[in-house]
Amino acid sequence: MTLARPVAPSAVRWITRTLEEAGFETWAVGGAIRDALIGTPSGDWDLATLATPKEMRRIFRRTVPIGVEHGTIGVLAKDGTMYEVTTFRKDVETDGRHAVVSFAQTIEEDLARRDFTINAIAWHALRETFCDPYGGAGDLEGRVLRTVGVASERFREDYLRILRAFRFAGRFGLDVDPATWEAAGALVEHLTKLSPERIREELLKVLAQDAHPRRALDLYADSGALGVLYPELEALRRGDAWASTLERVDRLPPGHPLLRLAGLLTDVSGDGAAAVLVRLRLSNAQTDATGHLAGAEPLPDEDATDADVRRWLRRHGPTRLTPIARIQLAGVRGDPVRAAAVVDSWRRARAIR
Repeated sequence: MTLARPVAPSAVRWITRTLEEAGFETWAVGGAIRDALIGTPSGDWDLATLATPKEMRRIFRRTVPIGVEHGTIGVLAKDGTMYEVTTFRKDVETDGRHAVVSFAQTIEEDLARRDFTINAIAWHALRETFCDPYGGAGDLEGRVLRTVGVASERFREDYLRILRAFRFAGRFGLDVDPATWEAAGALVEHLTKLSPERIREELLKVLAQDAHPRRALDLYADSGALGVLYPELEALRRGDAWASTLERVDRLPPGHPLLRLAGLLTDVSGDGAAAVLVRLRLSNAQTDATGHLAGAEPLPDEDATDADVRRWLRRHGPTRLTPIARIQLAGVRGDPVRAAAVVDSWRRARAIR
């Protein structure tokens, strides 16, 4: 992978300059740097600084107290865009779910607490230099996902990092470093200690991303995490449905995680799909809608009468016609004849409704 050079927005340079002129070292950090290196635009530029929240509020006229207790202040640029600026931090204590942190004195201490080397790269917007103590840029270039420090220790600090590893590896097409992979597989049983909400959000991020979600979902499966978190989906691997399920999910449009979730659950029994959705703690409306799409009857075929089509529409509702058609089409797109039949059925039902 050929890496690009970050170009910080003017507001990031302004925030950096303002803080450094006040005597506080400041760096751009996080996903924006990683994304800039691989040439992907990012709208969310975060900064890390030696200044405390109190000092930042004294320096900047317009601020938002996003997470003062964690050292984070939102600084509003002239155009109203908000940038999160956080005091350098270091971990004091962790329990696998949450970390107790304290303020640190250097960017190196701040980077040392981050999960993966590709996320532990800082960029100085004024000097245009990197701080990359763990070789994250080299790992990006070599397409490797590796933890900062000892993998087992890093995962024990927060078990969600195991799922984040699968997401990042899938999204960016990275190979998981052998030591990182071994540690993830050895600790997947601890994923049940995480809150359902955190597990859900990580899965929805996988399903929302533009890259093929099947890559991350295969890592869930191969590591054992799928069986721990979603035994109903693990059951598909014992038959022939897992590969076709992943193809269906991949073919559904990005940016629609709940539609892809319905596609993921289509071959799971009704009770099994309902159990997954309840465990994920979606809202009642999301649970009902996603479950309905997952278990929907196929669109009426060419032999159906207009009355059959109307009965189908009454059962499922006209607004669900297109999502159901999308899921059905994604499952047969490799077969031009069947795909054309689905499109014809959708057009007919759309005209009748």
